[in-house]
Amino acid sequence: MRSVLLLILLICAALAGLVLVRSAHAGAQQYEPLGAAVRGALAAAIDERGDLLPQPQFASLDEKVDWLSAMSSRLPRRWKPDYRQRVEFLHAVRYEAQRAGLDPHLVLGLIEVESGFRRYAISSAGARGYMQVMPFWTGLIGDGDPSRLFEMRANLRYGCTILRHYLDIERGNLFRALGRYNGSLGRPEYPNAVLRAWKRWEFRPADRVAGTRSPAS
Repeated sequence: MRSVLLLILLICAALAGLVLVRSAHAGAQQYEPLGAAVRGALAAAIDERGDLLPQPQFASLDEKVDWLSAMSSRLPRRWKPDYRQRVEFLHAVRYEAQRAGLDPHLVLGLIEVESGFRRYAISSAGARGYMQVMPFWTGLIGDGDPSRLFEMRANLRYGCTILRHYLDIERGNLFRALGRYNGSLGRPEYPNAVLRAWKRWEFRPADRVAGTRSPAS
């Protein structure tokens, strides 16, 4: 009996560590009524049915190798210990960012601030996953299944689409768009944190020689 109870406690502890990870900079996008046209456009942007071979764009094979090597060296080993896992994640981030017309390094910076690259992060407000997406978005523009926000590709798709939406609302004003994304519009702390992280994630040719580990590691 004691061994069974011990096993249950160990399982609960594991779940607490993997699923209910709290993020210090939790996102909390605020629900705002959307017009039918905007809602339809966002739903179309979320749709994955047209993605036959979702591959990010690179100017050359050399750039691809250099970029993946530099970015991989900066990802936290605690949450991304396997090289193949890191490459798969980076491919997905770059593809979803480019698909939404965003800088991949901005998205990496946002993920660092929002979740620290923890797939199962949940905020006190209920935001989920890498990009801390609020569950109401799945019912508003998706399939209504909030559990999919723990899937890598789905979470990145929602997060990038939402950030693009806020950028459009704010007519390209990134500072205000980030404030909307985090639910802290008008306050400087979160936008400034993401902008600082974005700068750390920027890729330079010198990175091909020595990629500097991000503070998120």
